[in-house]
Amino acid sequence: MYAGHHAIPQQFWSNGPAPGQFYNFTGGYNGLATGNASQCKEYTAPGLFGTQHSSSPITTGTSVVGIKFDGGVMIAADNLVSYGSLARYQDVERVFKVNSKTIMGAGGDFADFQSLKRSIDQKIVEDLCHGDDLEMKPKSLYNWLTRVFYNRRSRINPLWLEMVVGGMDNGEPFLGHVDLRGRAYVDDVVATGFGKHLALPLVREQLVEGQKLTQEQASDVLRKCMEVLYYRDCRSMPKYSVVVCTKDGSVVQGPFNVNENWQLATMVKGY
Repeated sequence: MYAGHHAIPQQFWSNGPAPGQFYNFTGGYNGLATGNASQCKEYTAPGLFGTQHSSSPITTGTSVVGIKFDGGVMIAADNLVSYGSLARYQDVERVFKVNSKTIMGAGGDFADFQSLKRSIDQKIVEDLCHGDDLEMKPKSLYNWLTRVFYNRRSRINPLWLEMVVGGMDNGEPFLGHVDLRGRAYVDDVVATGFGKHLALPLVREQLVEGQKLTQEQASDVLRKCMEVLYYRDCRSMPKYSVVVCTKDGSVVQGPFNVNENWQLATMVKGY
């Protein structure tokens, strides 16, 4: 460069994106590769605030039903994970043993649950590494889930799940429900999805004020609930699993099959 001559700065990216605009760099990759930014296609944001998160679950599990009984808790859910309306995955357990004191069941988007379960599993590993014989209690997991779900809801990116958490907390049965907005409650019987409408009334018919169900009674009414849900919920199937927690520990049982009875179908006409 000669003295006295002023260099003209070359524009770094001619005809590039204006401030505040969005460009689809994947679609315009060829234009970028050749240096011709004018070939890049402008990308319109999907909403006023830019990228939007999923607003509906895709791969889902349906109802979960949990019951307290005299000496413990049991939670049941069928083994179907649907892809939209398609009964795609028919051997997937949606009830789990967290540790010897805590159990849980999940309804809703199964991918979200798999992501959440990785975090829970890591917490269990950390408990084991401490070597102090302390385990996560059901009330602790329940409270943690309310915070996680409410945090995600507040970021407009909820975990599309409804969770049932149960177990033995200081020698007493505990059963709680948490939904995708972080709303939570505890009760002697809880359910998600269609179970709220169909299973809860069946269980409450068996409850007597001041008395708790025995484990056998709870198992019988849970079997009836899964049968009715299979008849009435088109996203369910006859195979289901149960997880039980007592003072002796937690165990996943099943899969079981509901007692199907289609005698009524012979009276249905006109279809």
